[in-house]
Amino acid sequence: MAAVAYQQRRGELETYFDRTALEAWAKLTSDAPVGSIRATVRAGRDRMRATLLDWLPRDLAGARLLDAGCGTGSLSVEAARRGADVIGVDLSPKLLELARSRLPAGLEQRIDFRPGDMLDASLGKFDFVVAMDSLIHYPAQDMARAVSELVARTGRSFAFTFAPRTPMLSAMHAAGRLFPRSDRAPAIEPVSPRRITHLLHNTAEAGRWRIGRSLRVKSSFYISEAMELVVR
Repeated sequence: MAAVAYQQRRGELETYFDRTALEAWAKLTSDAPVGSIRATVRAGRDRMRATLLDWLPRDLAGARLLDAGCGTGSLSVEAARRGADVIGVDLSPKLLELARSRLPAGLEQRIDFRPGDMLDASLGKFDFVVAMDSLIHYPAQDMARAVSELVARTGRSFAFTFAPRTPMLSAMHAAGRLFPRSDRAPAIEPVSPRRITHLLHNTAEAGRWRIGRSLRVKSSFYISEAMELVVR
């Protein structure tokens, strides 16, 4: 996918995670003390990660999994512990350096952290793909196209999250209160579940999957909705 909007936003995200807010995200994804706002975000992200992992088989031996937008690698580590061969891809080389430094002993052969675009076809095909909070900054049409490209290379299931359009999230988005101004991420793009479902059903890959489970996680300043696409 070479949409201009996608490419532009991808560049903004790379700058944000690799330079502007690296220290903040390093703390957020650790056990270090954080302020009250970030504490709600951490709790919400932990619950969402647990949900996406629950949607995967307990035994992933022999499975190939893409952690699309892996960040500091927490989901990659848990999938590898179940036996999966994981490629964790992220736009930020700095976050990947942190992910490698946190990698538990014995999993080095199971996880391959790579800088780059999650849509890079050279990454190959996978049994499972998970994209946790890595598509929430893209407009709905770009998100749907990205999902379509990823599910085309998925053999069993694809799970992703989006920011559901709610009055609270829209208000926070407008007020810019998710993070302090100095390290605020590029804008989140709220979308209604009905709209993203409609857009997905109009993509080229619509006939290859059915919608499986869905769940919304709300933790004060963190609101995200997960959707599972099961390949037919």
